Amino acid sequence: MLVYVESHYYKERTRKGVYQLISDYVRGVSVELEVVPGLFSYKHIDEGTRLLIEYAEIPEKGVVLDLGCGYGVIGITLAKINPNLEIYMVDINKDAVEITKRNIIRNKLDLNRIKVLHGNLYEPVKHLKFNAIYTNPPFSAGMNVIDKIINESMNHLQERGTLQIVARKGAEKVYKLLIETFGTAEKLVSKKGYKVYLARKQN
Repeated sequence: MLVYVESHYYKERTRKGVYQLISDYVRGVSVELEVVPGLFSYKHIDEGTRLLIEYAEIPEKGVVLDLGCGYGVIGITLAKINPNLEIYMVDINKDAVEITKRNIIRNKLDLNRIKVLHGNLYEPVKHLKFNAIYTNPPFSAGMNVIDKIINESMNHLQERGTLQIVARKGAEKVYKLLIETFGTAEKLVSKKGYKVYLARKQN
């Protein structure tokens, strides 16, 4: 089974309790997030993640997945935008899972509506299907991981469900993989070197 090589994209926390706080405003909602060195983009919300949230297609209701959630910015923002969504958030980094749960509480959201799970890619949600999957994937882990994220998404999307993914390095390869897997894909936005793609499961 293919798994992330963890050291490629995060470092285990060596100083427990060393947190800092990010306050930001994304797609009309305010978020306050605890972060810690070792997690991706711990000094500020990264531009790719911000673009994905700003231009994402968000279902009116249903179940969605934030895959590789980091400290939780995508899932938490979606939860604030649409209280009708049930949200799953997954990360292989135990620190990320811990801090995401803290951030859900910090943003006064319901842990019963937002489930945060530790594990590799889709393994923690292997029996579930979603109306939408959102991801800013770890390109430093290699294109094999990106390929797995895209290909296996088909097993975890409901009919007409969407995979929405942001890419910078390797964006053309991502688009090609989406076309090969879904048959079609659209570019929602291209800005500052980032591209946000949406692919929809047809049946």
